[in-house]
Amino acid sequence: MSIDFKTTVPVDQIGVEERVARLNSRSIKKESKMQALKLALSMIDLTTLEGKDSQGKVIQLCQKAKRPLPSMPDLPTVAAICVYPSMVSVAKKALKGTDINVASVATAFPSGQAPLDVKIRDTKFAVAEGADEVDMVISRGEFLSGEFQKVYDEIAAIKEACGPAHLKVILETGELHTYENVRKASDIAMYAGADFIKTSTGKISPAATQPVTLVMLEAIRDYFYKTGKMIGMKPAGGIRSAKQAIQYLVLVKETLGAAWLDNEYFRFGASSLTNDILMQIVKQQTGRYQSKDYFTLD
Repeated sequence: MSIDFKTTVPVDQIGVEERVARLNSRSIKKESKMQALKLALSMIDLTTLEGKDSQGKVIQLCQKAKRPLPSMPDLPTVAAICVYPSMVSVAKKALKGTDINVASVATAFPSGQAPLDVKIRDTKFAVAEGADEVDMVISRGEFLSGEFQKVYDEIAAIKEACGPAHLKVILETGELHTYENVRKASDIAMYAGADFIKTSTGKISPAATQPVTLVMLEAIRDYFYKTGKMIGMKPAGGIRSAKQAIQYLVLVKETLGAAWLDNEYFRFGASSLTNDILMQIVKQQTGRYQSKDYFTLD
């Protein structure tokens, strides 16, 4: 199916924000909370994207991915490790024999300010190194200039360069200014071939917010109604507490349904979130909080 770039889907800002507020007011029973905490843990893309990243740091992160809390070996693993292309082979080796995916940012992350041929080479390198998933950034300057066809064509080219790897398209919603822009960018990404749409790089503020996520979830819902294809969603950046994570799960359930409550279709782009979830799991099981020093920083 094709997309009409001239059409702008109106978004009711007040309606979106009121719906989020209503869903956040719901209470969750203790049994359901534990289930939600474990589900959220299984949906995390444990991430390190810093200039000082080293092989040792990535290996340590992979160990945490495999056993988030060694004293509770029955806990689920995270969904993926997300690293720069240069660290993909390190993560791939450290995660051998597990079901944990290796994701890699690409396409001149986080700015996206590079020629298309450079972005394609960046993507192909990541996949050749073993990336199961590629997180690309759209060209926000082109989008805000109204060059929607260029944005679409670039996503399609990166999708082709991904080969067997899944493509997550980062909109960097904090730079798109309006909910209508978020909706249009979501539609462009999905029709161009995205397997996931993602809010943010985590490098600017605001990053993920629940209202923006709801707009993107509604775009996914409408796309599914038209095509029958399920597209994944990844809010990233600024999600630090277990309480927030559970609120996002409620948002997904109420907008898309239970089928999306699986790490094949929903992820959290976060690292600090992991420890808060683990703290809450320990609290649920023991009745008391552990010190933050009890958990590894990576």
